[in-house]
Amino acid sequence: MRRIVYLAAAVALLVAAGFAWRHYSKPQPAPAAKPAAKPAAGAARALPVKVATVRRDAVTDSLTAVGTLLANESVMIRPEIDGRIEAIHFQEGQLVRRGDKLVSLDAAEVEAQLTSAIAAANLNRSRLKRSEELFEKKFISAQALDEARENLNQTNAREAEIRARLAKSVIRAPFEGVAGLRQVSPGAYAKAGQDIARLEGIGTLKLDFRAPEAYLRRLRTGQALAVTVDAWPGERFSGTIYAIEPAVDEASRTVLVRARLPNPGVRLKPGMFARVSLVLEQRDNALLVPEQAIVPRGDGLFVFRVDDGKVRLTKVETGLRRPGEIEITGGLEAGQTVVADGQLRLQDGAAVSVSAPKPQPAQ
Repeated sequence: MRRIVYLAAAVALLVAAGFAWRHYSKPQPAPAAKPAAKPAAGAARALPVKVATVRRDAVTDSLTAVGTLLANESVMIRPEIDGRIEAIHFQEGQLVRRGDKLVSLDAAEVEAQLTSAIAAANLNRSRLKRSEELFEKKFISAQALDEARENLNQTNAREAEIRARLAKSVIRAPFEGVAGLRQVSPGAYAKAGQDIARLEGIGTLKLDFRAPEAYLRRLRTGQALAVTVDAWPGERFSGTIYAIEPAVDEASRTVLVRARLPNPGVRLKPGMFARVSLVLEQRDNALLVPEQAIVPRGDGLFVFRVDDGKVRLTKVETGLRRPGEIEITGGLEAGQTVVADGQLRLQDGAAVSVSAPKPQPAQ
């Protein structure tokens, strides 16, 4: 009996030992982490932003347009009378002076008519002189004297008419210019009004371009402008406005402006396409900020001004614009700092941390 009791006690000890081994061999859970301490009230997290400095620089307001170059003077050389071309006195592309002889028509017939008219005028002049002497001696009537005087007047008029026809047989340059390509040859019979060649005055050129009517009050004669053409890339030509069309085109609501450009070396040609740049206004001491610093709100335009690590929503007034920058005419002073990137997350009074300054546009 005692033996059975010892056996039962041994079994009980083995069961207890196995339970303890299973319990202490299992991994025990880590103690729970303590909650992080909350930031103190009023200590807001600073938001990273990029800033720019309000600076002074020159700013211009300009008008850009496209136009066409025109000859200062241009005419097609045409004869006023029919005749055979006796001689052409110019070379194609030659510079000719005002009054230079360009074309001569055969004038033999006209010259013969002029000789006859001069002889008739001389005869009638002598007859009038004798009639005046006879009238003083009362050998002829006043009517006969009047007829003699009228005959002289008629022959003089005939002589003047033939001289005018003779002058038209020679075509002269009406202004200084460059002769174009001729359409006829010596010996050809030309009709009145037939094209012979074009004469272009291109020592100075005209420039026609259109400006929107909104700019009309800011345009005036004497304004300087710059012109560029595709034929001479990278080069600018200067000109001056000398006339403005008095009426605005109803279809396009634009006004036609005409300028004059010196053309030394005649590198510019009539008909060229031109790009026009006209400075309307310039301020040398304007305040400028990056254009993206402007924050539009319902009641105006604002910027976030940085002051002692916090931003202040500041209303501003703007003026002229140029690529990447805008003029500030009110609300800021030179040297102040404004947020140029990161405004979307900001509110008035928010704390900010300034990163690298925003690079200014290259001038």
